[in-house]
Amino acid sequence: MNRVQKQLLAVVCLILISATCVLFTIQQGQGAIVLRLGRLVQDQSTRQALVLMPGLHWQFPFVDQIRVFDIRLQTLDIKSSRIVTKEKKDVIVDYFVKWKILDLAKYFKATSGNSLKAENLLEQQLNTLLRAQFGKRLISDVVSGGRDDMMEILRQKAEAQAASLGIQVVDVRIKGIDLPQSTSAAIYQRMRADMQKIANHHRADGEAAAAEITAGADAQVTVILAQATQEAAMLRAEGQSKASTIYAKAYGQNPRFFSLYRRLKAYQETFSNNNNMLVVDTNNDFFNLLQQGTSPHAESNK
Repeated sequence: MNRVQKQLLAVVCLILISATCVLFTIQQGQGAIVLRLGRLVQDQSTRQALVLMPGLHWQFPFVDQIRVFDIRLQTLDIKSSRIVTKEKKDVIVDYFVKWKILDLAKYFKATSGNSLKAENLLEQQLNTLLRAQFGKRLISDVVSGGRDDMMEILRQKAEAQAASLGIQVVDVRIKGIDLPQSTSAAIYQRMRADMQKIANHHRADGEAAAAEITAGADAQVTVILAQATQEAAMLRAEGQSKASTIYAKAYGQNPRFFSLYRRLKAYQETFSNNNNMLVVDTNNDFFNLLQQGTSPHAESNK
């Protein structure tokens, strides 16, 4: 290799080294700001801090400092926090936050670009908001359908406060709400008392309804029995009237037979039991038929 070639190679190497010092790349999902002599570089057109988006960029070597940040959606999983509810009961809450950097310049000024510091500040703000929201609600409210409304309120308030950090809070979700052992016993006892009160109320309503139904049924039975008794009495009277008419007609057709029939019927009823004993005068008219028989002579003597 001659001298010219060596000089050419040296120039190429120098150019490559200079290019690596001047040119740099921002990857997808990243954003960057430029610090020139320790101060943020402003965009001449917007008079705002210059933000570099993904792509190839250049810098002044040894003068500019490039700070690259992850602007993708991130998850902050917050450890269990003991929070007091409206009825002064402790609950242990696990939750997480979805957030991302919205304003790189503001984020850098508030946190110096330290993601751990940013998460600590965000966690402090959320814990304060969470305590304020739980302090307005009963345990029954936060473990029921009201949890979704509370999380939406938390997200809105957290987003408003996190804006000062250059952060956008996308979502706040409560993973679980647990009760300390002492609180659990008190809550279960209260729930048992509430359920007993509801059961007693339903039982009282049921007994009142049963009493009303029974009273109505008794009234209907009384009315039906009265109507049946009245109808039976009317039918009985009608039957007796018809029987009397039949008896009168029969007696009119053959008085002697009718008299004999009635006398025999009386004997049948009187002597139906073998142990019956009558002490009467034998000349009594009741025994005429037994003494005289049913001959025409006996009937004429009568």
